[in-house]
Amino acid sequence: MFRSMLMATTAVSLSLMASQALAEAAKQTSDATVAEVVVTATRREERVLDVPYNISAVSGQAIDQAKVQSAAELLRTVPGVSVVDRGYRNQGVSNSIQIRGLNVDSAILGDYAISAVAPVSSYVNDTPLFANFALKDVDRVEILRGPQGTLYGSGSLGGTIRYILHAPELGEFGGKVSATASHVDGSGGVGWAGDGTINIPFGEKAALRITGSVQDYPGLTDYVNVYKLDAAGIPVAPSGVLSSAAVYETKKDADTVNIKYGRAALRVKPADWLDMTLSYARQSDDIGGRRQVTRGVDGYGRVYGKYENGSVQLEPSSREVSLTSLETTVDLGFATLTSSTSSYDHHGDSVSENTGYYAQNGWLGFYYNFPRPMASAVRTYSDRAFIEEIRLVSQTKGPIDYVVGGFYEKQKLGATQASYLRGFKRWWDAAYPAFKAEVQSDQDFAYDRHEDFTDKALFGELTYHVTDRLQVTGGVRWFDNQSKSHTFMDVPVYTSLSSPTNASFQKSDSKALYKANVSWKFGERGLAYATVSEGYRRGGANAVPTIGRYAEDARWQQYGPDRVVNYEAGLKGIRYGITYNAALFYVDWKDIQINTVTPNWGFFVAQNGGAARSQGLEAQIDGWLEGVHYSLGYTYTDAKLTENAYPPTGGTRPVALKGARLPGTAEHAVTFALDHSMTLSNGVMLTGRLNGYYQSATRNAVTTSTRLNVGLPPFQIWNASATATFDTWSATVFVKNIFNADGVTGRFTQSYMGTDPADGYYGNGAKDLITLPRTVGLTLDHPF
Repeated sequence: MFRSMLMATTAVSLSLMASQALAEAAKQTSDATVAEVVVTATRREERVLDVPYNISAVSGQAIDQAKVQSAAELLRTVPGVSVVDRGYRNQGVSNSIQIRGLNVDSAILGDYAISAVAPVSSYVNDTPLFANFALKDVDRVEILRGPQGTLYGSGSLGGTIRYILHAPELGEFGGKVSATASHVDGSGGVGWAGDGTINIPFGEKAALRITGSVQDYPGLTDYVNVYKLDAAGIPVAPSGVLSSAAVYETKKDADTVNIKYGRAALRVKPADWLDMTLSYARQSDDIGGRRQVTRGVDGYGRVYGKYENGSVQLEPSSREVSLTSLETTVDLGFATLTSSTSSYDHHGDSVSENTGYYAQNGWLGFYYNFPRPMASAVRTYSDRAFIEEIRLVSQTKGPIDYVVGGFYEKQKLGATQASYLRGFKRWWDAAYPAFKAEVQSDQDFAYDRHEDFTDKALFGELTYHVTDRLQVTGGVRWFDNQSKSHTFMDVPVYTSLSSPTNASFQKSDSKALYKANVSWKFGERGLAYATVSEGYRRGGANAVPTIGRYAEDARWQQYGPDRVVNYEAGLKGIRYGITYNAALFYVDWKDIQINTVTPNWGFFVAQNGGAARSQGLEAQIDGWLEGVHYSLGYTYTDAKLTENAYPPTGGTRPVALKGARLPGTAEHAVTFALDHSMTLSNGVMLTGRLNGYYQSATRNAVTTSTRLNVGLPPFQIWNASATATFDTWSATVFVKNIFNADGVTGRFTQSYMGTDPADGYYGNGAKDLITLPRTVGLTLDHPF
């Protein structure tokens, strides 16, 4: 009923707006003023059109009006950016954002903290942190393509995403409250969300801004063959522990979502030359399971339904992330001095179904094919850091501008995995009572990795204005990295195999990176530019053991940095009321870091292997046509390996082949959006929006393994909304994914994690990572 009413309301509203638009079209002109977005990507406030490289910006107002529900949905509107959509589960574990195709990792990596840092860096204000905070009270999101190490302390290979939150507003009281109800296709319930922001001034020199948000969604994925568990968390054995009989049950809408977010920011401006903001943000996620569906059949031959998952156990996750920062700006007259001091704590845990992986790798025989196998991987991750970044930005008018800065980061990373074959010890004791001491517990794998990382860097850019229209910029970043890594591993299930192993390793690296840029302003509002910039991603220590039972080859102990040289040329400007932006790029990528595992005992490691190049085109236009605002974007990305990638131990068998397309990024991607507003005779403003996204086929992985490297089909997603704005409140009806496309962005294949009834596994661990199905919702907003 709820969904039908909302879809009907949306259809009526959009139809009304279409007829009104036709009536008013003759009154509109095609040369309507184009909004000029101001960004701080270059550490100065300037229009996007004046920034001499390819940058996009999405305003917080646009995010709010479109009722964007996730970072994945947001980034699909930006040309040149792609993302693996894993849903809410474990959304803070690994950064799956890809810019210009720079990615070699499988799309299914996301359940555990990988070794290498992401090719794309992300910032929350001035703090380098991948947190996937809720998109609440956001001023704007800036997407910077290409390496940014000469402007930002935390370097990157492919680009940088900046989430810039609203600062408290001095001398102004106000705020907003909103409530949303929604229904997702496949769900048995209605989800809701509530948000609120209040800005409280204290005179003219201080203000406090507080934001809070709660999101509660019932889930849509049915776990249809979950073991019924006893009080000890072990599958029930109705006919006795030695029998193969089991009891299964169904958990409907298992992937429940509960997210709580809050932020408080205090801004003090005691004098015109001094501005300080102290803020604290915190978010907690509790997720009931995967928004990932199983295709095929279970061990009994039953075909899985549309939103069903074949796991034999539930797979919850939880996390907490907090960020404290102090941002200080001092106006020195000739320059602006900015200091950003911050610390964060990001940690989480999850349970993953691994029984299908055991079955497909023949490991269940290692446990004598005991009945009712349920392999659980209990994982944790942690990321804690203290960061200081200080910058000096010139203000005076003259032929030379400069930005210089220093960066310091002290980071502690952690990742653990405890794997269990639930009930194995109980079964062993009953089956082999004379050998009880041989099996110690259900735990068959223990892994613990810790890394201490210190980064010190100096960076800056110098711009010479040759004329009023021609300028040349040079940039440099020098850094010094120090890392220490320690790993513990054991296989404690069998007494004869248990051999606790520890390994430590440390390394350092320092280097200078460079950037050169030239830009020329032509006509009234046009800019042409060309850039060559270097990007760098730090190496690290894998710290695998080289002696003892679980020894690996010493060449796995560390991995080196990888580097890119980014070449870019572009045009941007406004012509006949149309804002345009187009860039050609070519990226040369060397010593690529590939996240993988060691061949003997499965240590999580990164390795260097091969080279790649990515080349293509990013283009976007934005304008008005008879009163309708439109935007259209297109991206062509040709990203391939240019040489074979081999394991660090050498050999003649490559892990990835020259010519293989890099995974996760489509060759062709198109974005499209329309919106139109009108005021009715009763003073009510009506606004309608339509946007679409298309991507061509992608690859799941780059390796030679046919169990991982499979093709993923193309898909398109269309969204629509209509907003009625009254004096003091507004109502928005929206439909996400109108045509209910699957939008598969990753796949656990049957040969990798499928069913295996011959070994007693009747579930199915294969699954597709799908985008959010059709969602219909209603939001009420009340600003004050």
